[in-house]
Amino acid sequence: MKQTQKLQVNQLKKHFQVGKDETLKAVDGVSFEVYEGETFGLVGESGCGKSTIGRTIMGLYDRTEGEVVFNGKNVHELKDTETFNFHRSMQMIFQDPYASLNPRSTVKEIISEPMEIHGLYPDKRERLDRVYQLLEEVGLSRDHANRYPHEFSGGQRQRIGIARALALDPEFIIADEPISALDVSVQAQVVNLLRKLQKEKGLTYLFIAHDLSMVKHISDRIGVMYLGNMVELTKAGDLYKRPLHPYTQALLSAIPIPDPDVEEGRERMILEGELPSPINPPSGCVFRTRCPFAMEACAKVSPVWQEIEENHYVACHLYNEEIQDKTPIKETVLQ
Repeated sequence: MKQTQKLQVNQLKKHFQVGKDETLKAVDGVSFEVYEGETFGLVGESGCGKSTIGRTIMGLYDRTEGEVVFNGKNVHELKDTETFNFHRSMQMIFQDPYASLNPRSTVKEIISEPMEIHGLYPDKRERLDRVYQLLEEVGLSRDHANRYPHEFSGGQRQRIGIARALALDPEFIIADEPISALDVSVQAQVVNLLRKLQKEKGLTYLFIAHDLSMVKHISDRIGVMYLGNMVELTKAGDLYKRPLHPYTQALLSAIPIPDPDVEEGRERMILEGELPSPINPPSGCVFRTRCPFAMEACAKVSPVWQEIEENHYVACHLYNEEIQDKTPIKETVLQ
């Protein structure tokens, strides 16, 4: 059965002017699509541009180049009324639940504010009942409605943020590292809550994170980013069974295995060197300065985004048949 495309990102670029003659290339030509009802995971190290993609999709940042198409309409070309409706259909859960909640507002006011702005539930009693309903849906109680954010734990505050995101009955939710600021014991609870809500409401998620082990449990497909570029994209299960890009292999090898015998015997792939600056990224393949398989071609030509196996895409010269000599060379030659 053919899947319905909910979101399409085409060659998206977001550059920031950070000096008189310097440009920070936070996102530098990323393309992917998200299908209705699925969870698309976006992973990578801090600073790779994944959160910038989420904010650019939402319209919080204007794009430098490329396009974002949601339900068949270009997000960055919407008129006033269309933009209003778009923000009702797409909501965001932020990384820091404390910073994203107004400390001077009660939980009731925080959750009901989007409803007031969009003219939903004009009757105050009806609106309050909706707030109570949302609190119960995210695992809190109506008794929490009159409290302030500082009276809650981190996990509870994130549940409030989720309730606020659900207030407008959105179709699509961008979850920007929603568990990274939480205790490990609470992270699984929040992920299970998101999965439960998705099943009940038919939601579509863009789940942004740097923890590959947690992303596996919630995502249908995963895109791996490095320094503003997408380097690999495939189904979640396939990514863990057969990672193709050296960067993905390194990320997965860093995940500990809960078996001391297996953990002790396996070989780790450790990346050397520092993450390059997005202001002055390496020529050719942006990963080449840390890649143990870097070749001469990696410094000269950017790798082509190609489908190596069914629904498994990668940008790496190791899979380019036109390159004959794939012998790794020392990084001193590449610099």
